[in-house]
Amino acid sequence: MSSGLWNASLHAAEGWRAAWARFAASCRLAGVAWMAAAVSLLAACNNSPYPAGAAEDNTLYLSFDERSPRYLDPTASYTAPESVYTYQITEPLYGYHYLKRPYTLIPRAAAAVVKPYYLDAQGRRLPEDAPADQIAQSVYDVPIRPGILYAPSPAFAKDAQGNYRYHHLTARELGDKRSPWQFEHQGTRELEAADFVYALKRHATTRIEAPIFGLFSEHVLGLKDYGALIREENAKLLKGLPENTPDKPFLDFRKWPLEGAEAVDRHLLRVRIKGKYPQWSYWMSTTFMSPIPWEVDLFYAQPGMAEHGLSWNQWPVGTGPYMMTTYQQDRRHVMSRNPNYRKDDLYPCEGMPDDGPAGRLADCGKPMPFIDKIVATLIKERVPRKELFKQGYLDMPDLERGDWGVEFYADASDSAETDAFFRQRGFAFPRSTDPNNWYLGFNMLDPVIGKGKTPEEDARHRKLRQALSIAIDWEEGYGRIFKNRGGVTAYGPVPPGVFGSREAQPGYFNPVTHKRVDGKIERRSLDEARALLAEAGYPEGRDARTGQPLVLNYDFMRTVTPEVKAENDWLVKQFAKLGVQLDVRATDYNQFQEKVRQGKHQVFWWGWFADYPDAENFLFLLYGPNSKSLHEGENSANYENREYDQLFKQVQVLDDGLQKQQVIDRMVQIAQQDAPWAFGYWAWTGQAYQRWVHNGKPSIVIRDPVRYHRIDPQQRAKRQGEWNRPVWWPLLVLVVGFAAIVWMTRRSFRKRETATARGTAAPLAANEARRAARGAD
Repeated sequence: MSSGLWNASLHAAEGWRAAWARFAASCRLAGVAWMAAAVSLLAACNNSPYPAGAAEDNTLYLSFDERSPRYLDPTASYTAPESVYTYQITEPLYGYHYLKRPYTLIPRAAAAVVKPYYLDAQGRRLPEDAPADQIAQSVYDVPIRPGILYAPSPAFAKDAQGNYRYHHLTARELGDKRSPWQFEHQGTRELEAADFVYALKRHATTRIEAPIFGLFSEHVLGLKDYGALIREENAKLLKGLPENTPDKPFLDFRKWPLEGAEAVDRHLLRVRIKGKYPQWSYWMSTTFMSPIPWEVDLFYAQPGMAEHGLSWNQWPVGTGPYMMTTYQQDRRHVMSRNPNYRKDDLYPCEGMPDDGPAGRLADCGKPMPFIDKIVATLIKERVPRKELFKQGYLDMPDLERGDWGVEFYADASDSAETDAFFRQRGFAFPRSTDPNNWYLGFNMLDPVIGKGKTPEEDARHRKLRQALSIAIDWEEGYGRIFKNRGGVTAYGPVPPGVFGSREAQPGYFNPVTHKRVDGKIERRSLDEARALLAEAGYPEGRDARTGQPLVLNYDFMRTVTPEVKAENDWLVKQFAKLGVQLDVRATDYNQFQEKVRQGKHQVFWWGWFADYPDAENFLFLLYGPNSKSLHEGENSANYENREYDQLFKQVQVLDDGLQKQQVIDRMVQIAQQDAPWAFGYWAWTGQAYQRWVHNGKPSIVIRDPVRYHRIDPQQRAKRQGEWNRPVWWPLLVLVVGFAAIVWMTRRSFRKRETATARGTAAPLAANEARRAARGAD
């Protein structure tokens, strides 16, 4: 072989080696980098939805669904999703003992729970046992705890001269602030009796929804006339302004006195109630009687505040244990410990017999709250919320609903494996019975299913509602099918567990929907329901005049997720038994509330958690002057019956006893016959707690439980680590796979380069041979 051919072959071989060396080096570098990245990624892998180290914070992690609450303003707020926040932030006069059952009132902002004294029409004091018809006024002199301070707020901030810094803001000074914490200065002041007077007066406002004004105005002396006065004064302030202007001049309720409420001195509140109304003490435990400081009301009334989301509905200010520190609309809410909260709020030392063994007395006498922060994150669907709880990333699923423990308990009872898993992780699902209900309502303002224009039409519509009430088999749906949302069929509006209810008595039933057969209570037959439907003018579910099918709109309060679709489908089938079509119109909760407020609903699903453990709190849901659409009350069916309303006024002044029982019985009979509701069921209640959450006791009546809860962050961090360890075998599979790819690529590359080198060497050798031949010539 000539030297030229050798050099060419050597050159080709060296090129191949260099190319392979570069490829191999790049593969090694890529492999090392890839392996390092993979190891680092897995080492740092954390499926927690919270920042690193969050598990070790003294923070309670919860979730919420749908959207952020519509109202956090204590005057307007009246739904369960809103109470999660309002009861932690604001502090009414009274509350309930956390552990005792039956529920017992305790003082909160008040220094004591007081009994009223009675006056006759001439203002003379009457004995405690005076007949109700002699009582002209019930007077409540409520002492206010001295030294209570409001949570920090820029509304209270003053300069060195004692002037409010932020009560006369210009657009430039407001800038782009979206949170009260963006203001440089914060302030506070002491709670005064006048703040409760202001709160009562504020229910007369026309600027926001005040759902309890109708009821309060019937009892608080002079409040109804005060409402008329405020409407006039408000009209004067708004004269010449566009009707939809977001910026309205400050409506200062301090200017106009209210006969029924006064601050006798700085720490003594006097409320005058018309006649006798024993339930007023219960109303003083609701956020409707949380204090409203005028400074905050003025602060939020300034131009530009509403546009910037600075209002009572996002940033309520109170004297409660927590304050809103982060408000991310429809995403995340954070309540942090109020640094000004009083030190004399101590954990109870008494309870029920099971509280000691359950560990709920271990913190006896310790100052509350125990937890520094509450974080609620939007999780729209129920299944992911349950999974996050099972992973340990939610300490409780939420504070709103009272059926999480029931649902988890149902899961455990359906599967021995699930039950063992729950026991191994130490979850607690305590259950109890509390006054609450779920029902299907009929809007009595609706021309098809509501109150008729003539007695004949009214009778037909009543029979339509009765027929539908018979057809809905609550025993099947929420007794056997939907066990996770289950309960006991309701026969009327008054729940078991409160005085006046017959629901728990053997042999009691609703004669409209049920009957006794061979000593047993059974739902009336579909044939009976069809007969009523025909008498209503809809034989076989069709209009007797037009032949058109009867189609009813079902206004559902949630967007339909997979968890609730089955329930809605079941309800559609119940109506279909009679040939009636039910058209589901689901919206989110805020839109649903607006639809009901405007009276645009027809058939609707709703429930009620007791404000207080008294029959009146459920009977008022059907009281005419409490109409939701007409008077912004809580009578969402807009039901009105003269006899029922007259009896309701009687039940309000009666103490528990035979006479009160008889009045309640008659009211229930009227409601059963008129059927403004298909009465639904009494839901079982229960909560779900992680093993590191202490002092958990489920309750519907008590809406501020967090201040009693205590958590063990170290145990939470440990358990989260154990329950969510990284899984390494997928990385090993990836490593083996990558090595196989590198080996196969190397092999293929080597074959290709070897063939290329040979192919290149042959032409070079031929050229060398030709050059040599030419040289010889």
